[in-house]
Parts: sequence; C-alpha cells; structure tokens
Amino acid sequence: MLLELQNSILEMIARGEPLKATIDRLCAAVEASVPGIVCSVLSVDQQGLLHPLSGPSLPAHYSAALDGVPIGPCVGSCGTAAFLGQPVTVVDIENDPLWADFKSLALPLGFRACWSTPIISSGRVTGTFAFYFKERRGPSEIEERIVAACVHLCAIALERNERVNERQRLAYTDVLTGLPNRASFNLVLAEQGVKHGWGILLADMDNLKLVNDTFGHGAGDDLIKAVADRIASVAETGRTFRLGGDEFAVIVNSGDGSELALVAAEILQTLKAPSLCGGHVVFPAATLGGAVAAVGDTPDQVRQNADYALYHAKERSRGQYIEYVPGLGTAITRRFRAIHDVSLALSEGRIDAHYQPIVRLESGDVVGFEALCRMTTKTGEIVAAADFQEAMKDAHVAAQLTLQMLQRVAADMRRWLDLGLPLQHVGINLSAADFHNGNLQPRLSETFGKAGVPLKHLILEVTESVYLGQRDHVVADEIKALRQRGLRVALDDFGTGFASLTHLLTVPVDIIKIDKSFIDRLVPGDGGIAIVEGLLGIAEKLGIRVVAEGIETNAQARQLVALGCRLGQGYYFSKAVDRDEAVILLRRFGQTDNPAGPQPLTIPRRISAAT
Repeated sequence: MLLELQNSILEMIARGEPLKATIDRLCAAVEASVPGIVCSVLSVDQQGLLHPLSGPSLPAHYSAALDGVPIGPCVGSCGTAAFLGQPVTVVDIENDPLWADFKSLALPLGFRACWSTPIISSGRVTGTFAFYFKERRGPSEIEERIVAACVHLCAIALERNERVNERQRLAYTDVLTGLPNRASFNLVLAEQGVKHGWGILLADMDNLKLVNDTFGHGAGDDLIKAVADRIASVAETGRTFRLGGDEFAVIVNSGDGSELALVAAEILQTLKAPSLCGGHVVFPAATLGGAVAAVGDTPDQVRQNADYALYHAKERSRGQYIEYVPGLGTAITRRFRAIHDVSLALSEGRIDAHYQPIVRLESGDVVGFEALCRMTTKTGEIVAAADFQEAMKDAHVAAQLTLQMLQRVAADMRRWLDLGLPLQHVGINLSAADFHNGNLQPRLSETFGKAGVPLKHLILEVTESVYLGQRDHVVADEIKALRQRGLRVALDDFGTGFASLTHLLTVPVDIIKIDKSFIDRLVPGDGGIAIVEGLLGIAEKLGIRVVAEGIETNAQARQLVALGCRLGQGYYFSKAVDRDEAVILLRRFGQTDNPAGPQPLTIPRRISAAT
C-alpha cells in the first residue's frame, strides 16, 4: 500500500498538480487504509503561522479556526510540534495542558487524542502531519511507518511548491524595489474588466539620467528605490508597480474616479522632500499622467489614455500631473503619425530643401535664400514643414532632419559657387534639439567643410520660441559661441510670442526677421505701422539688420520701403523654389557683392524663374 501510495503522490508532484489536490489525495488514501483515524496537514508560513492545507474529514469550521494561529509551546499537538520541530503525542486532549485553548474545538467532534509530526523541508518546519483518534491512545507501529512515509512525501510536495511560488514571485516582482513589476501590472489590469470609476496613474521620473550621469548608477538606484517607497506609501497596498526604468504605475480604485487627482497630488507632494542617494542629497521629481475608466472602457483603453496624458504632461508640464480628457489622444496620435511619416521620409531620402529668395526691396535683387524643409510624399505631393511641425517636437527626428537639411544645403551652395553665381548667404532653421544635442558647432564645421563651403555664406535662423522659450541658458550660450566664431544668427518670427527687446542686449543676434503678422497690419490707421517703424529704428541703432517676412502685396512692399526697411521675402516676390529654379533666380536677379551705389526708389518688382 505504501509503495503504491508513494508512486501515486510522486507522479502528481512530477506532473505539477496543485499542492492542495496532491495532499488531499494523500490524506484520503491514508484514511481509507487506516481505520479509525482522521488525517490533517497544516502548513507553516515564514512568519510561523498555521494554515490548513488538507483535512478531508474535518469540518470547515474546525479548519477555519486554526487558520493564522501562531505556533508555540502550548498550541495543541500541531502548533507545538511545529514549534519544537519534533513529534508531539497527546493521548488525552481533554486534560493535556497543550490543548487547554483548543479542546473546545476538538472534543465536540469526538476527538480524544492527537499525534502530530513536523514536516521539515529546506531546513525549516514547513508543516505538520497529524492523526486524530477517537479514543485515548498513541500511534501504532504500522501508523508510525505510514506517517514517516507520508511526512517524507509532504516535504517533497511542500518544497516543490515553495520553489514554484518563489519562481512566480520573482517573475512578478521588481528586484530593485520589491514592487510588483510590469508582468504583475498586466495581470492586475486584466482583472479590472470593463467597469468604470477606477483609474491609472503613470509616473515618470524627471531626473534619473542626470543623477546617473552625475553621481553614478548606485545613486540612481537609490533614487529609484526612494521614489518607489514614496509612491507606494501613498497608494493602496499592492497597487503600485514599477514598469521598468524610471516609470511607475498606480491603480486607483474609487467609485467615480475622483480620487485620481488627489492621489496624484499626494504623490507629487511626498516626492518633494530631499533624499540621500549614494551619499548625495537629491530632490526626487516626477511627471504624472492619469486616466479614469469611463463607461465601456476596457483596461487597455484606460492604460492607453493614461499613456497619452503622461506623454502630454512630459511635453507641456514637467513635474506636474495631467489627466486625460477626450481629444487628447487624437492630438498625440497625430503627432505619432507625423513622427512616423517624417522618420520614414528621412530614411528614404524624401526630405529636401526648397529656397525662398530674400530680396532687396528697392530693386528686387536676390541677396540670399531661406532654406525651407519640404517632404515629398510617396504619391509625389510636396508638403511644407508647417504640415509636419508636430514631428519636430521629437528631439531625435528634429536632429536627423536638421542634419539632412544641412547636407542638402551645403551641396547646393557648393554647386552654385562652382557655377560662379552671385551667392551671398542661405539661412537654415534650427530647432531646440539642435542646441541641446551639444554638437552643433562641430556638425556645421564638418558638413560645410566637407562640401568646401565657407561658413560666411551661412545664416542660422532661430525662432523666438527656441531663442527665449527655454528655461536654461543652453541656447543663449550656444548663440554667443556661434557668433564668436563668425557665424551670423537671425531671430525668426520676431514678435510672435516671446518678443523682448531687452534680450537683444544680453543675447545679441545679427538679423531680425519681422513676422508676417505685423506685415499684414501695414494698412493706414493700424498700430502695426508704428511697431514696425519702431523696430526698424531700434534695430538700426543696435546694428541689427531687418528682414520683413510674408510680404504678399505691392502695397506692403512699398510701405516697408517708405519706413526704411531694405530686405524682405514673401509670395509677392517668390514662393520657395527647388534648387534648379534657385539657379535661374540667382542668374537673373542675384545681387553682386558690390552693387553700383544706392538704388533709386522704385516700385518693388516681382521676380520669377519663369521665362
């Protein structure tokens, strides 16, 4: 019988059958083979608490009463055997002091004696195997042999179960923080089902890379652990997850989702306190995005909405919390699509430069070009940069696009110089990413040096949003360094948002390009005339050249000439043209380096590459 039972139980263990089913099978077989006994197996957890594992013939209320009872020197037969690590036989439950606190449970069931043997696996007591008797007695010799075999089988089953549980714990736990990981988050998320009122918070650490680069990865790990502990202290137990790297998630359960913003605010507040990381004082910071489940939303939809909110927060409100609202996902999806389209166009060589002439207003002579980015679609349509401006908010795409434009423009300028055309300068637009990448000057020198184009022919155009929209000094310092190397810098779209003449004193530029919105207001009685006239006067006194952008009518051109503006560009003169038409414009209208004296005031003329 023992050999057959052993083979049966070992086979169940090898197949990976559930622990309870395996031990239930063992107990049932033993009770069938040994008349007059009731079999019980309890497990003992790491905290020394008893938990019913199997007792086929025990009533549910009896097993429930033992659940969570601490082992000890006077805790019945089982609790005492687990505590002492040796078998305990009580032949008279009613009068034995070990059962003083538990006999009221056993006696009504007719149990008069209990013999319990500890189960030892992995070097510790992991359970107990017990026989209850209806009469006052201890075990027989055959019962001792049966229990010895059963205890051994139970030890194997419990040890295997602990290994399985540990593997599962590691699979669903982040090693560094001890928090549930991404896999665990996915499981818990799936359990939410289609119900409304709950929500997801996503938190992205703002300064982990800086700490890693400055103080080392040990300090970075300390920062991750500090942030993990603080977020977990705010959220419900077991509802904080580390998704990987510097990203965390919190699942918030509430009836109507109103708690989401409150939890987010509490997280931001608790993160503010300084933390000692690798011996250095660091101020943790994070950006949060969240979404509440609306009626009919699946867990995946809620998660995606929280992703949209976090992405938006990182773009617009670093260090703050933004909650998803309908429509936000559409805007971000549009940006993702733009990034994808431009990235593909870059890899396929469908990004090119077109050139809008900059003319001397009195004569219409071409004094230079502004290089404008154009993308050719797969169907052959040429798309202006304004139509894929969203892609420029991705630093990698912006940097790649600038590099390709620099290469295209350098090659075109070399060709025009070889043709002996009167080329003076070409302006190239730069993004914030170009300044923050830290290698702008070497890239310019290398690209134009390879093409054999002197940098004196280059003008770097920077929009106001880049020039003044940054909270650090990177852009300002780079502009100063570029000008010290002899490069000219133009401030594009002047007057559109951050205009401040005082900045021209601290971060000087060589050229101001007055935005089209001012040129459109050059009509009698409009205050725009006074503003443009004032800007022209101030720029002249500061030694800054001025280019009027977006000139569309002869009247605007004449008004600008009357105000003293010498240079302009716009559709009135020419749209942006490809490199071949630019050659024609330079041949027909290019201004030589030494024009023959002042030109008489004439009606500003249109120019065209068409013959």
